[in-house]
Amino acid sequence: MTLGIDEAGRGCLAGSLFVAGVVCDDQTALEFLSMGLKDSKKLSPKKRFFLEDKIKTHGEVGFFVVQKSANEIDSLGLGVCLKLAVQEILENGRSLANEIKIDGNTAFGLNKRYSNIETIIKGDEKIAQIAMASVLAKAFKDREMLKLHALFKEYGWDKNCGYGTKQHIEAMIKLGATPFHRHSFTLKNRLLNPKLLDVEQRLI
Repeated sequence: MTLGIDEAGRGCLAGSLFVAGVVCDDQTALEFLSMGLKDSKKLSPKKRFFLEDKIKTHGEVGFFVVQKSANEIDSLGLGVCLKLAVQEILENGRSLANEIKIDGNTAFGLNKRYSNIETIIKGDEKIAQIAMASVLAKAFKDREMLKLHALFKEYGWDKNCGYGTKQHIEAMIKLGATPFHRHSFTLKNRLLNPKLLDVEQRLI
């Protein structure tokens, strides 16, 4: 059994961070690959929500989703929030898995306690359980930002999902930040460095 862990919303200017963990065996993972599972950023929202439902209702899949709000990110810092969320998933899922695979290049120091952790760059393209976690985290993030968009339509959150796109930043300059913005994420660097906007556009 493999526990895959991934996040969504790490680089957003608004809304929560979501970290998800999915546990299943390789045979079950193959079922999801046959359904069209891949890195969540390469799936349409409709397909993500379809796969999310399949993951949550499959009898052979265990899953965990941890949410860290914009306020928590502002008060604790993004890195601390990521570590706490991953730690919570490990505490709940470690007994179910003999392998733990985390997307990215850091285990947040948790590999000292959990020796079976492996970090994998672009893991959501290589490990099905990480891709499944990616789908869950992104679906939760999408749903959150659609709800917030209904309250603050000017920021385009239904399209940019809280990332620092041109429309989003222009709305912040004109209207200011909402209570759901991460006030610790300054706009200054993004306004002075258009390349950051290009990178964030590709993350949506």
